[in-house]
Amino acid sequence: MEFEQVVRSRRMVRNYLPDPVEPAIIDGLLELATKGPSAGNTWGTHFVVLEGEQVARYWDLTLESEKRETFPWPGLLHAPVIVLPCGDAAAYVTRYSEPDKRRTGLGDGADAWSIPYWHVDTAMATMTLLHAATDAGLGALFFGVFDHEPVVCDALGIPAAVRPIGAVAIGWPSNTDRMSKSARRGRPSVSDIVHRGQW
Repeated sequence: MEFEQVVRSRRMVRNYLPDPVEPAIIDGLLELATKGPSAGNTWGTHFVVLEGEQVARYWDLTLESEKRETFPWPGLLHAPVIVLPCGDAAAYVTRYSEPDKRRTGLGDGADAWSIPYWHVDTAMATMTLLHAATDAGLGALFFGVFDHEPVVCDALGIPAAVRPIGAVAIGWPSNTDRMSKSARRGRPSVSDIVHRGQW
């Protein structure tokens, strides 16, 4: 698929077939996701990949069974893979403590960063993952972990300095996907959001 076609056809998929995705395909998506930029070549992005029973366990942690009866996207629970993209703040602090970056002062601690680049880099890797899934003919959905983060991190052994920026469901899309209410809002025109020379 041409790059423009990938970008224009990518969408958030909420309804999946229960068919498995070959591990080699998932490995290929993840390998592509590592090709994005990384501040200072820190490489503090990690991916926790859940498959099979691990996916069921994730939903047990985050979506109580009584809420599933009214959950608007039951087909989301069929996605055979969930990836949690995580950013490691400590990796960035350590990297920026090294001689070639020390003068920035960003090695003094996570609070020294006005913008937490561990989230920025992880978000860029996640966008690449979404595009790679589209290119492979798969569906993908980025969604928040929100108030379930502590229990998810504890259950999955994610270190304290590492935070998932969300979760990505991946699988073969069903032909009966229902859009979210947010998708009905449409997108602003390019002229509404591009500011040339000044705001």
